[in-house]
Amino acid sequence: MEPGTSHSHREMAEAIFRESAGLKLAFLEGHLDLVARAAIAIAGALRAGRKVLVFGNGGSAADAQHLAGELVNRFLLDRPALPAIALTTDGSILTSISNDRGYAQIFARQVEALGSAGDVAIGISTSGRSSSVVCGIETAGKLQLCTVAFTGGDGGKLAGLADYAFVVPSRSTPRIQEVHATLGHALCQLVETELFGVW
Repeated sequence: MEPGTSHSHREMAEAIFRESAGLKLAFLEGHLDLVARAAIAIAGALRAGRKVLVFGNGGSAADAQHLAGELVNRFLLDRPALPAIALTTDGSILTSISNDRGYAQIFARQVEALGSAGDVAIGISTSGRSSSVVCGIETAGKLQLCTVAFTGGDGGKLAGLADYAFVVPSRSTPRIQEVHATLGHALCQLVETELFGVW
């Protein structure tokens, strides 16, 4: 055994990995068709010259930036860049909106500025109750964007607002985020396949 390790740490690590793997499989059972349909919708929007707007707070902000980066640059294929914007990255915009209109409006105001009918808005909130993400998706719906929610638990208000609602059946924030990361990767790969015909 490595110095400083113990059976309890090994058991905890094993439990974490097994819980994460099991949750991903449980999520897949209830969402497989929805994943395929959402990927087709996102690919269709991109094919039509539309864009993807992604947003969330904290770890979900990092997931939003990750997803946008995979679309803009590449996932598995060397292919044309795809238009995606993470609404979590411009400090001047975020602080200006938060200061003048309140934190709940930080994504809604950007969706209003940057979104057009036919674009895709992806809101990420592990609880489904983040006011800023809920407001962003509400605004996207009013502007006739295709709306996608990544959430968990009972889905919160967010799940009821989205055209495609992915609700991870857990209340553990880290486990939910792990499923969200895999979901984002799956959507990127399916979108690339749909647009560029390579498996």
